[in-house]
Amino acid sequence: MPKINASTVAEHRAQQREALIGAAIDILVNEGAAAVTPAAVGARAGLARSSVYQYFDSSAALLATITEEAFRRSNEALADALAAANGPLERVEAFFRESLRLGAEGAHRPAAALMGAGLPPACQERLRELHLEQVEPFRAAVRELGAPEPALTADLIAGMLHTALAAVENGTPLDTVTQRTLALVRRCLTPAGGTARAPEEGG
Repeated sequence: MPKINASTVAEHRAQQREALIGAAIDILVNEGAAAVTPAAVGARAGLARSSVYQYFDSSAALLATITEEAFRRSNEALADALAAANGPLERVEAFFRESLRLGAEGAHRPAAALMGAGLPPACQERLRELHLEQVEPFRAAVRELGAPEPALTADLIAGMLHTALAAVENGTPLDTVTQRTLALVRRCLTPAGGTARAPEEGG
């Protein structure tokens, strides 16, 4: 872990906390939720266990924080991508494009690990809330497009995203997966008789 340099105590504490969260996420993804303990996180971050307790008083507190962090960064990136889109179809495309880019970077791995970790009910409920918060802009765009059975349509199209993410994770080039996925999404969401835009070069 790189040495932390800060000009103020507050900045130093913020950097230490960020280092601990990063270490906890790394342990979660590679070793599982049971391995996320104050001692293990401190060791991974190069800090004494007593230092960890200044920020997190238990493994449960660490997992609760990771739960928030697993979605916060992705949600911020998705919000920025959707803010630049014009109209509901472009928002759907932006959601898929950015989700696939994040997936290629491994940004979804902490959330995926948490969802299969057998967390306490409160953490599981918070995960569901955060996931719904993440996908709501996509679902709202599908509703705005006037798709038939919009909730079911959104679920079915989301299935394409899960398949596309798996393809990226298995080594299919991101640009190829993005281009093909967006072409299929446009076909699904373009009204009969309408004209979907041709897929963009490179996704």
